[in-house]
Amino acid sequence: MDFGTIGAGTIGQGIAGHLVTAGHRVILSNSRGPDTLRDTVARLGPSATAGTVAEAAAAEMVFLAVRWQDIPAALADVAAWDGRILVDTTNQMTGPTPRDHVDLGSETGSEFVARHAPGARVIKAFNTLFAQYIVPDPRHAEGRQLLFHAGDDADAKTDFCALADEIGFAPVDAGSLREGGRLMQVGGGPLSALHALKQN
Repeated sequence: MDFGTIGAGTIGQGIAGHLVTAGHRVILSNSRGPDTLRDTVARLGPSATAGTVAEAAAAEMVFLAVRWQDIPAALADVAAWDGRILVDTTNQMTGPTPRDHVDLGSETGSEFVARHAPGARVIKAFNTLFAQYIVPDPRHAEGRQLLFHAGDDADAKTDFCALADEIGFAPVDAGSLREGGRLMQVGGGPLSALHALKQN
């Protein structure tokens, strides 16, 4: 399976680093173009390359790691997802604290993302963790970092769980994008910002 990131900030680079360490190839992209990522991919190693958003989105599993307000523009140039997996790492926040969250009514953040990525099999993951728990090795002497995820496609969940386990996280299925997404959502979800380890 090949991988891509839409967004190459702290979260996108952190996930890409885990993928590269596990021996996978990953294409990183951002809104400013591949040339702005030369230093980033050089630091990550030869398995990482820089590309356009369209090139990164052509991967079998793609990680969306952009600011909430940038989601529509980031996904606008992807013509068709054709069943590829889109892992949504975002939170509906417009500022630095959970108080800055956007009220979506009955819709969850990943349902919003799914509307902007028709044909994608969307998995919600990584959004409940602060970057300080995503970027380092998730394997600790006390156990592995729990990684909650949600989604509506069973096969996509299976593929994501296998990957999460491979790169060192302990995946925990929180349910569907609607119900699991609510549990994981900033602004009231009980799993939001929950840091826990699965004991060895």
